[in-house]
Amino acid sequence: MNWRRVLAVAILAASACALLSQETVFRVDVRLVHILATVKNDSGQLVGDLQKSEFAVFDNGVPQNLAVFEHHTEQPLSITLMIDTSASTGIDLRYETESVDRFLHALFREGNPQDAVKLYSFNYDTTSLSSFTRRADLLERALKGLKCDGGTSLYDALWFAARSLEDREGRHVVVVVTDGGDTTSVRDFHQALEAAQMADAVIYPVLVVPITNDPGRNTGGEHALTSLAKGTGGRVFEPTLGEALDQAFADLLRELRTQYLLGYYPKGVPPGKDRFHRLEVKVGRPDLRVLSRSGYYGEAERAKGWKPAR
Repeated sequence: MNWRRVLAVAILAASACALLSQETVFRVDVRLVHILATVKNDSGQLVGDLQKSEFAVFDNGVPQNLAVFEHHTEQPLSITLMIDTSASTGIDLRYETESVDRFLHALFREGNPQDAVKLYSFNYDTTSLSSFTRRADLLERALKGLKCDGGTSLYDALWFAARSLEDREGRHVVVVVTDGGDTTSVRDFHQALEAAQMADAVIYPVLVVPITNDPGRNTGGEHALTSLAKGTGGRVFEPTLGEALDQAFADLLRELRTQYLLGYYPKGVPPGKDRFHRLEVKVGRPDLRVLSRSGYYGEAERAKGWKPAR
């Protein structure tokens, strides 16, 4: 009698394991790749009135069917805001933080009530100054306490900022306010870019340019920032101090409010040699260009917090 009971229990356990295994396979297959896209015309003006049928998405060259489409998406924003506090920014830091403060107040006045910001400073170290919050007063207090010193570990800072976004729902954005390139990071450009793409984060560098002549500028750093932005679907703003910096943040906010959200379940996609899936987003009109991330690594992201198209 006992052996029959043991056998029955074993059979039930094996059946349960089989069901769990089947459920696991199902969850792996039901994955969503989501893309934030910005569309502009030849004059650089934002275009926010396109329809789902006007977009075409290719994953490793294979056309995909859109399951999610939103224009002027209101999915919540999670923004990691990074302020360069290396020694070279000392003269300009007060003007930068004042513009950042105005940007934060404008961000929280409109949009999704779940929009939140996490503040970092970075020089040779990366310092987290807040958790994700909507408390503009807390962020303002942290901004006023910043001091400048040391080198610039930009790639390390981007890596940490991207990692903090991975488990957040909605849109992931990294805004980095800096005056140049990396000098002291442990991680390199490719690790920073991969971390951002793994977190599905769009990078918007705000490159403050107090020096306009080429001999005094870190052109290598500026090119790296441009490549980071392009690889994630963002773009570089290059303002001087004062009104131009305020305008750059206003343009950035307008761009975030005019993004399209595209999503699809990969079908018929051949595996890439380096785990990287190359994405291409096109629209039917030749006078328009699309800014979107260049791809994603490994498996598509698990569907989380994104609404299906109606």
